[in-house]
Amino acid sequence: MENQLKQKFLSELEQLRQIAQNRGLAVIEEAEQPWLQIGGKRLLNLASNNYLGLAGHERLKKAACAAIETHGCGATASRLIVGNHLVYRRAEESLVKWKGSEAGLIFNSGYTANIGIISSLAGRDAIIFSDRLNHASIIDGIRLSRSECQRYRHNDLDHLESLLKKTTPSKPKLIVSDTVFSMDGDVADLAGLVTLKERYGALLIVDEAHASGVFGPYGEGYVHHLGLQDRVDVQMGTFSKALGCFGAYVAGDRWLIDYLINKARSFIFTTGLPPAVLASAAEAIELVQEDWQRRQALQENSRFFREELARLGFDLCNSSTQIVPIVIGPNEKTLLFSQKLQQLGVAAIAVRPPTVPDNQARIRFTLMATHRRQDLAEAVEKIALVGRELGVIR
Repeated sequence: MENQLKQKFLSELEQLRQIAQNRGLAVIEEAEQPWLQIGGKRLLNLASNNYLGLAGHERLKKAACAAIETHGCGATASRLIVGNHLVYRRAEESLVKWKGSEAGLIFNSGYTANIGIISSLAGRDAIIFSDRLNHASIIDGIRLSRSECQRYRHNDLDHLESLLKKTTPSKPKLIVSDTVFSMDGDVADLAGLVTLKERYGALLIVDEAHASGVFGPYGEGYVHHLGLQDRVDVQMGTFSKALGCFGAYVAGDRWLIDYLINKARSFIFTTGLPPAVLASAAEAIELVQEDWQRRQALQENSRFFREELARLGFDLCNSSTQIVPIVIGPNEKTLLFSQKLQQLGVAAIAVRPPTVPDNQARIRFTLMATHRRQDLAEAVEKIALVGRELGVIR
Protein backbone atom coordinates (compact mmCIF):
# COMPACT_ATOMS: atom_id res chain seq x y z
CA MET A 1 0.00 0.00 0.00
CA GLU A 2 2.83 2.38 0.83
CA ASN A 3 4.43 1.84 -2.59
CA GLN A 4 1.10 2.35 -4.32
CA LEU A 5 0.58 5.66 -2.56
CA LYS A 6 4.12 6.75 -3.36
CA GLN A 7 3.60 5.97 -7.05
CA LYS A 8 0.34 7.90 -6.98
CA PHE A 9 2.07 10.96 -5.53
CA LEU A 10 4.96 10.74 -8.00
CA SER A 11 2.45 10.49 -10.85
CA GLU A 12 0.63 13.61 -9.64
CA LEU A 13 3.91 15.52 -9.43
CA GLU A 14 4.77 14.49 -12.98
CA GLN A 15 1.36 15.64 -14.21
CA LEU A 16 1.99 19.05 -12.61
CA ARG A 17 5.35 19.28 -14.38
CA GLN A 18 3.78 18.45 -17.74
CA ILE A 19 1.32 21.33 -17.48
CA ALA A 20 3.92 23.75 -16.02
CA GLN A 21 2.05 23.91 -12.74
CA ASN A 22 4.69 22.48 -10.40
CA ARG A 23 6.27 24.72 -7.81
CA GLY A 24 9.60 24.96 -6.02
CA LEU A 25 11.32 27.10 -3.40
CA ALA A 26 13.86 29.78 -4.33
CA VAL A 27 16.35 30.75 -1.64
CA ILE A 28 16.49 34.49 -0.94
CA GLU A 29 20.17 35.04 -0.20
CA GLU A 30 19.88 38.71 0.72
CA ALA A 31 16.94 41.09 1.13
CA GLU A 32 17.65 44.79 1.43
CA GLN A 33 14.35 46.32 0.43
CA PRO A 34 13.40 46.99 -2.24
CA TRP A 35 16.14 44.72 -3.59
CA LEU A 36 16.89 41.05 -3.09
CA GLN A 37 19.40 38.49 -4.27
CA ILE A 38 18.57 35.08 -5.77
CA GLY A 39 21.21 32.80 -7.25
CA GLY A 40 23.83 35.49 -6.84
CA LYS A 41 21.82 37.98 -8.93
CA ARG A 42 20.55 41.32 -7.62
CA LEU A 43 16.88 41.85 -8.46
CA LEU A 44 14.39 44.67 -8.02
CA ASN A 45 11.76 43.17 -5.73
CA LEU A 46 8.34 43.51 -7.33
CA ALA A 47 6.94 40.43 -5.60
CA SER A 48 6.85 41.31 -1.90
CA ASN A 49 3.83 42.11 0.27
CA ASN A 50 6.02 44.43 2.37
CA TYR A 51 4.00 47.32 0.97
CA LEU A 52 5.23 50.04 3.33
CA GLY A 53 8.78 48.71 3.59
CA LEU A 54 8.49 48.20 7.35
CA ALA A 55 9.91 44.67 7.61
CA GLY A 56 13.41 45.97 8.27
CA HIS A 57 12.47 49.12 10.18
CA GLU A 58 14.76 49.88 13.14
CA ARG A 59 11.89 50.46 15.57
CA LEU A 60 10.41 47.04 14.84
CA LYS A 61 13.77 45.31 15.21
CA LYS A 62 14.50 47.05 18.51
CA ALA A 63 11.07 46.15 19.88
CA ALA A 64 11.59 42.50 18.91
CA CYS A 65 15.05 42.32 20.48
CA ALA A 66 13.83 43.93 23.73
CA ALA A 67 11.00 41.38 23.96
CA ILE A 68 13.44 38.50 23.54
CA GLU A 69 15.63 39.84 26.32
CA THR A 70 12.65 40.10 28.67
CA HIS A 71 10.44 37.17 27.70
CA GLY A 72 12.64 34.76 25.73
CA CYS A 73 12.07 33.28 22.30
CA GLY A 74 8.90 31.22 22.63
CA ALA A 75 5.44 31.43 24.17
CA THR A 76 5.86 27.81 25.41
CA ALA A 77 2.13 27.01 25.33
CA SER A 78 -1.22 28.03 23.93
CA ARG A 79 -2.69 31.31 25.12
CA LEU A 80 -5.32 29.53 27.21
CA ILE A 81 -2.60 27.67 29.11
CA VAL A 82 0.49 29.80 29.95
CA GLY A 83 1.30 31.38 26.59
CA ASN A 84 -0.58 34.64 27.06
CA HIS A 85 2.39 36.91 27.86
CA LEU A 86 2.08 40.62 28.71
CA VAL A 87 3.17 41.45 25.17
CA TYR A 88 -0.15 40.06 23.94
CA ARG A 89 -1.99 42.59 26.10
CA ARG A 90 -0.01 45.51 24.72
CA ALA A 91 -0.46 44.35 21.14
CA GLU A 92 -4.21 43.82 21.48
CA GLU A 93 -4.69 47.11 23.31
CA SER A 94 -2.87 48.86 20.45
CA LEU A 95 -5.01 46.95 17.94
CA VAL A 96 -8.30 47.95 19.58
CA LYS A 97 -7.28 51.60 19.84
CA TRP A 98 -6.17 51.61 16.20
CA LYS A 99 -9.31 49.95 14.87
CA GLY A 100 -11.71 51.76 17.21
CA SER A 101 -13.45 48.49 18.10
CA GLU A 102 -14.74 47.15 21.40
CA ALA A 103 -12.27 44.29 21.38
CA GLY A 104 -9.65 42.48 19.34
CA LEU A 105 -7.89 39.13 19.18
CA ILE A 106 -4.57 38.12 17.64
CA PHE A 107 -4.22 34.86 15.70
CA ASN A 108 -1.02 33.16 14.54
CA SER A 109 -1.56 33.85 10.83
CA GLY A 110 -4.13 35.04 8.35
CA TYR A 111 -4.85 31.46 7.37
CA THR A 112 -5.51 30.29 10.94
CA ALA A 113 -7.59 33.41 11.57
CA ASN A 114 -9.91 32.83 8.63
CA ILE A 115 -10.41 29.13 9.21
CA GLY A 116 -11.03 29.78 12.92
CA ILE A 117 -13.39 32.74 12.48
CA ILE A 118 -15.52 31.28 9.71
CA SER A 119 -15.75 27.73 11.07
CA SER A 120 -16.73 29.12 14.49
CA LEU A 121 -19.37 31.60 13.38
CA ALA A 122 -21.01 29.34 10.81
CA GLY A 123 -22.34 25.84 11.24
CA ARG A 124 -24.33 23.21 9.41
CA ASP A 125 -27.52 25.23 9.81
CA ALA A 126 -26.03 28.37 8.21
CA ILE A 127 -25.46 29.48 4.63
CA ILE A 128 -22.38 31.40 3.54
CA PHE A 129 -22.23 33.71 0.53
CA SER A 130 -18.69 34.03 -0.78
CA ASP A 131 -17.13 36.05 -3.60
CA ARG A 132 -15.71 33.68 -6.24
CA LEU A 133 -12.26 35.30 -5.97
CA ASN A 134 -11.94 35.10 -2.18
CA HIS A 135 -8.64 33.89 -0.74
CA ALA A 136 -7.98 30.16 -0.22
CA SER A 137 -8.05 30.60 3.56
CA ILE A 138 -11.65 31.83 3.32
CA ILE A 139 -12.56 28.87 1.12
CA ASP A 140 -11.00 26.42 3.58
CA GLY A 141 -12.75 28.08 6.52
CA ILE A 142 -16.05 27.60 4.72
CA ARG A 143 -15.27 23.94 4.09
CA LEU A 144 -14.43 23.37 7.75
CA SER A 145 -17.69 25.02 8.85
CA ARG A 146 -19.72 22.43 6.91
CA SER A 147 -22.14 25.20 6.03
CA GLU A 148 -23.96 25.41 2.77
CA CYS A 149 -22.02 27.78 0.50
CA GLN A 150 -23.28 29.93 -2.36
CA ARG A 151 -20.53 31.57 -4.43
CA TYR A 152 -21.50 34.78 -6.18
CA ARG A 153 -19.80 36.15 -9.29
CA HIS A 154 -16.89 38.40 -8.47
CA ASN A 155 -18.11 41.79 -7.25
CA ASP A 156 -21.54 41.09 -8.78
CA LEU A 157 -23.92 42.29 -6.07
CA ASP A 158 -26.97 41.74 -8.27
CA HIS A 159 -26.04 38.06 -8.37
CA LEU A 160 -25.45 38.07 -4.60
CA GLU A 161 -28.86 39.61 -3.95
CA SER A 162 -30.56 37.09 -6.21
CA LEU A 163 -29.04 34.32 -4.06
CA LEU A 164 -30.02 36.04 -0.83
CA LYS A 165 -33.62 36.40 -2.02
CA LYS A 166 -33.89 32.64 -2.50
CA THR A 167 -32.79 31.89 1.05
CA THR A 168 -35.24 31.12 3.84
CA PRO A 169 -35.42 34.36 5.89
CA SER A 170 -34.89 32.55 9.21
CA LYS A 171 -31.75 30.74 8.04
CA PRO A 172 -28.49 32.14 9.53
CA LYS A 173 -26.60 33.96 6.79
CA LEU A 174 -22.97 35.12 6.49
CA ILE A 175 -21.41 37.16 3.69
CA VAL A 176 -17.64 36.85 3.34
CA SER A 177 -15.33 38.92 1.12
CA ASP A 178 -11.81 40.18 0.75
CA THR A 179 -11.64 43.96 0.63
CA VAL A 180 -8.57 44.01 -1.64
CA PHE A 181 -8.39 40.90 -3.83
CA SER A 182 -4.92 39.40 -3.71
CA MET A 183 -4.61 38.20 -7.31
CA ASP A 184 -6.57 40.89 -9.19
CA GLY A 185 -5.71 43.99 -7.17
CA ASP A 186 -9.24 45.35 -7.29
CA VAL A 187 -11.49 46.20 -4.33
CA ALA A 188 -14.84 44.91 -3.11
CA ASP A 189 -18.01 46.97 -3.40
CA LEU A 190 -18.02 47.21 0.37
CA ALA A 191 -20.81 49.79 0.62
CA GLY A 192 -23.01 47.51 -1.44
CA LEU A 193 -22.15 44.50 0.71
CA VAL A 194 -23.09 46.44 3.85
CA THR A 195 -26.43 47.40 2.32
CA LEU A 196 -27.23 43.80 1.41
CA LYS A 197 -26.16 42.35 4.76
CA GLU A 198 -28.45 44.83 6.53
CA ARG A 199 -31.31 44.24 4.12
CA TYR A 200 -31.23 40.46 4.54
CA GLY A 201 -30.06 40.16 8.15
CA ALA A 202 -26.68 38.63 7.40
CA LEU A 203 -23.37 38.80 9.27
CA LEU A 204 -20.60 40.46 7.22
CA ILE A 205 -17.00 39.21 7.50
CA VAL A 206 -14.26 41.02 5.61
CA ASP A 207 -10.61 40.13 5.07
CA GLU A 208 -8.41 43.23 5.19
CA ALA A 209 -5.10 41.38 4.69
CA HIS A 210 -4.00 43.50 1.73
CA ALA A 211 -5.70 46.68 2.95
CA SER A 212 -4.37 46.89 6.51
CA GLY A 213 -1.79 49.66 6.71
CA VAL A 214 -2.53 50.75 3.15
CA PHE A 215 -5.99 52.35 3.34
CA GLY A 216 -7.76 54.46 5.94
CA PRO A 217 -6.85 57.75 7.66
CA TYR A 218 -4.38 55.93 9.92
CA GLY A 219 -3.90 52.75 7.92
CA GLU A 220 -6.81 50.97 9.60
CA GLY A 221 -7.96 49.41 6.32
CA TYR A 222 -10.48 49.76 3.52
CA VAL A 223 -13.44 49.55 5.90
CA HIS A 224 -12.25 52.74 7.63
CA HIS A 225 -11.32 54.29 4.28
CA LEU A 226 -15.05 54.20 3.45
CA GLY A 227 -16.17 55.05 7.01
CA LEU A 228 -18.07 51.77 7.38
CA GLN A 229 -16.40 50.47 10.55
CA ASP A 230 -19.62 50.64 12.60
CA ARG A 231 -21.53 48.61 10.00
CA VAL A 232 -19.10 45.72 9.35
CA ASP A 233 -19.46 42.91 11.89
CA VAL A 234 -16.09 41.19 11.61
CA GLN A 235 -12.84 42.79 10.46
CA MET A 236 -9.95 40.42 9.97
CA GLY A 237 -6.49 41.51 8.86
CA THR A 238 -2.80 40.65 9.04
CA PHE A 239 0.45 42.08 10.35
CA SER A 240 2.48 40.12 7.79
CA LYS A 241 2.10 42.42 4.79
CA ALA A 242 2.07 46.22 5.03
CA LEU A 243 2.93 46.09 8.75
CA GLY A 244 6.06 44.07 8.03
CA CYS A 245 5.67 41.53 10.87
CA PHE A 246 3.71 38.32 11.33
CA GLY A 247 0.38 37.22 12.71
CA ALA A 248 -3.21 38.27 12.15
CA TYR A 249 -6.08 39.92 14.00
CA VAL A 250 -9.83 40.10 14.27
CA ALA A 251 -11.56 43.24 15.52
CA GLY A 252 -15.21 43.67 16.48
CA ASP A 253 -17.69 43.69 19.35
CA ARG A 254 -16.85 42.17 22.73
CA TRP A 255 -19.25 39.25 22.22
CA LEU A 256 -17.43 38.31 19.01
CA ILE A 257 -14.00 38.11 20.65
CA ASP A 258 -15.34 36.23 23.69
CA TYR A 259 -17.02 33.74 21.38
CA LEU A 260 -13.87 33.16 19.30
CA ILE A 261 -11.73 32.65 22.41
CA ASN A 262 -14.07 29.85 23.38
CA LYS A 263 -14.89 28.37 19.97
CA ALA A 264 -12.12 29.00 17.40
CA ARG A 265 -10.14 25.77 17.25
CA SER A 266 -7.24 27.37 15.35
CA PHE A 267 -6.88 29.77 18.30
CA ILE A 268 -7.44 27.32 21.15
CA PHE A 269 -5.23 24.48 19.97
CA THR A 270 -2.05 26.26 18.90
CA THR A 271 0.98 27.65 20.71
CA GLY A 272 1.03 31.43 21.18
CA LEU A 273 3.17 33.66 19.00
CA PRO A 274 6.75 34.38 20.11
CA PRO A 275 7.10 37.55 22.22
CA ALA A 276 9.38 39.16 19.61
CA VAL A 277 6.68 38.84 16.95
CA LEU A 278 4.04 40.43 19.18
CA ALA A 279 6.31 43.30 20.23
CA SER A 280 7.18 44.14 16.63
CA ALA A 281 3.50 43.97 15.66
CA ALA A 282 2.54 46.38 18.46
CA GLU A 283 5.30 48.75 17.34
CA ALA A 284 4.17 48.47 13.71
CA ILE A 285 0.63 49.48 14.68
CA GLU A 286 1.99 52.65 16.27
CA LEU A 287 4.35 53.36 13.38
CA VAL A 288 1.78 52.92 10.64
CA GLN A 289 -0.46 55.51 12.29
CA GLU A 290 2.35 58.06 12.49
CA ASP A 291 3.99 57.62 9.09
CA TRP A 292 1.28 58.62 6.61
CA GLN A 293 3.98 59.58 4.10
CA ARG A 294 4.63 55.89 3.42
CA ARG A 295 1.00 55.32 2.46
CA GLN A 296 1.16 58.33 0.17
CA ALA A 297 4.37 57.10 -1.47
CA LEU A 298 2.84 53.66 -1.98
CA GLN A 299 -0.27 55.10 -3.63
CA GLU A 300 1.82 57.30 -5.94
CA ASN A 301 4.11 54.43 -6.95
CA SER A 302 1.14 52.15 -7.55
CA ARG A 303 -0.66 54.72 -9.69
CA PHE A 304 2.45 55.36 -11.80
CA PHE A 305 3.09 51.66 -12.36
CA ARG A 306 -0.53 50.85 -13.27
CA GLU A 307 -0.82 53.76 -15.67
CA GLU A 308 2.42 52.91 -17.45
CA LEU A 309 1.53 49.24 -17.93
CA ALA A 310 -2.03 50.09 -19.02
CA ARG A 311 -0.63 52.55 -21.57
CA LEU A 312 1.44 49.72 -23.06
CA GLY A 313 -1.69 47.61 -23.50
CA PHE A 314 -1.32 45.00 -20.74
CA ASP A 315 -4.44 43.41 -19.18
CA LEU A 316 -4.33 44.52 -15.52
CA CYS A 317 -7.58 42.88 -14.27
CA ASN A 318 -9.10 46.25 -13.23
CA SER A 319 -6.43 46.71 -10.58
CA SER A 320 -6.77 49.88 -8.53
CA THR A 321 -4.30 49.09 -5.74
CA GLN A 322 -0.67 48.21 -5.05
CA ILE A 323 -1.29 44.72 -6.46
CA VAL A 324 -0.87 44.92 -10.25
CA PRO A 325 -1.29 41.69 -12.26
CA ILE A 326 -0.53 41.16 -15.92
CA VAL A 327 -2.69 38.36 -17.31
CA ILE A 328 -0.69 36.16 -19.70
CA GLY A 329 -2.89 33.08 -20.02
CA PRO A 330 -0.96 29.82 -20.62
CA ASN A 331 1.20 28.50 -17.80
CA GLU A 332 4.29 27.95 -19.95
CA LYS A 333 4.32 31.47 -21.37
CA THR A 334 3.77 32.95 -17.93
CA LEU A 335 6.69 31.01 -16.46
CA LEU A 336 8.89 32.11 -19.36
CA PHE A 337 7.84 35.74 -18.83
CA SER A 338 8.88 35.53 -15.17
CA GLN A 339 12.19 33.87 -16.02
CA LYS A 340 13.06 36.47 -18.62
CA LEU A 341 12.28 39.29 -16.20
CA GLN A 342 14.56 37.70 -13.63
CA GLN A 343 17.34 37.54 -16.21
CA LEU A 344 16.83 41.30 -16.69
CA GLY A 345 17.00 41.97 -12.93
CA VAL A 346 13.32 42.06 -11.98
CA ALA A 347 11.80 39.69 -9.41
CA ALA A 348 8.18 39.02 -10.35
CA ILE A 349 6.44 35.71 -9.77
CA ALA A 350 4.31 33.63 -12.14
CA VAL A 351 0.97 32.84 -10.50
CA ARG A 352 -0.75 29.78 -11.97
CA PRO A 353 -3.79 27.60 -11.27
CA PRO A 354 -5.19 26.63 -8.84
CA THR A 355 -4.33 30.02 -7.31
CA VAL A 356 -6.03 31.64 -10.32
CA PRO A 357 -8.55 30.17 -12.80
CA ASP A 358 -7.40 27.97 -15.68
CA ASN A 359 -5.88 29.86 -18.62
CA GLN A 360 -5.56 33.01 -16.52
CA ALA A 361 -1.98 32.60 -15.30
CA ARG A 362 -0.37 35.95 -14.62
CA ILE A 363 2.61 37.88 -13.39
CA ARG A 364 1.66 39.48 -10.07
CA PHE A 365 3.56 42.70 -9.38
CA THR A 366 3.39 44.33 -5.97
CA LEU A 367 4.51 47.87 -5.25
CA MET A 368 6.26 49.26 -2.19
CA ALA A 369 6.55 52.71 -0.69
CA THR A 370 10.33 52.35 -0.87
CA HIS A 371 10.55 51.81 -4.62
CA ARG A 372 12.31 54.65 -6.42
CA ARG A 373 10.46 56.09 -9.43
CA GLN A 374 13.53 55.66 -11.65
CA ASP A 375 13.78 51.96 -10.77
CA LEU A 376 10.08 51.47 -11.51
CA ALA A 377 10.41 53.24 -14.86
CA GLU A 378 13.31 50.97 -15.81
CA ALA A 379 11.31 47.93 -14.71
CA VAL A 380 8.42 49.01 -16.94
CA GLU A 381 10.80 49.17 -19.92
CA LYS A 382 11.98 45.62 -19.21
CA ILE A 383 8.42 44.36 -18.79
CA ALA A 384 7.50 45.95 -22.12
CA LEU A 385 10.52 44.34 -23.78
CA VAL A 386 9.56 40.87 -22.60
CA GLY A 387 5.89 41.49 -23.34
CA ARG A 388 6.64 42.32 -26.98
CA GLU A 389 9.11 39.44 -27.32
CA LEU A 390 6.49 36.93 -26.13
CA GLY A 391 3.61 38.51 -28.05
CA VAL A 392 1.67 39.62 -24.98
CA ILE A 393 1.60 43.20 -26.29
CA ARG A 394 2.47 44.69 -29.66
